[in-house]
Amino acid sequence: MGVRGLAARHALLPLRLFLGITFLYAGIDKLTDPDFLTGSGPGSFAATLTAVHDTAAATWMVELAQQSPQGFGTAIGFGEMAIGLGTLCGLWARVAAAAGALLSFCLWMTVSWSSEPYYYGNDLPYLMAWLPLLMAGAPMFSLDSLLAVRKRRKGQQIFG
Repeated sequence: MGVRGLAARHALLPLRLFLGITFLYAGIDKLTDPDFLTGSGPGSFAATLTAVHDTAAATWMVELAQQSPQGFGTAIGFGEMAIGLGTLCGLWARVAAAAGALLSFCLWMTVSWSSEPYYYGNDLPYLMAWLPLLMAGAPMFSLDSLLAVRKRRKGQQIFG
């Protein structure tokens, strides 16, 4: 295997590291920010929901989150942490990527929908960034690949 083959095998690793670290950090940041989970006030999730309500593509999502902003904010924070850890460790990597893509899609349809021009909003590029990981998983340096090797070895011992 030449340099190109080696680079191709590891091509998704920088993306995986970036998304994993970013989502883990985002979740930690939300859960440790004293303003984010408060019921109201500047910097709170509730204030963000109020600000984007009229410009969101999916106002029904905003209205659903407004029923319990602290609960949804907490769920988003823990979800981002789980997505980030799953992506970094490569455990259930496609599930983590699907969850990351879904969360990015929901945030695009609500929080960053009104960004003009559209490429100023960051949620659409995140959604697109999750798609290669959703398709390919985490074949290198991942718990998924270790578990697959272990499963193959066990199968060889049983049937070999």
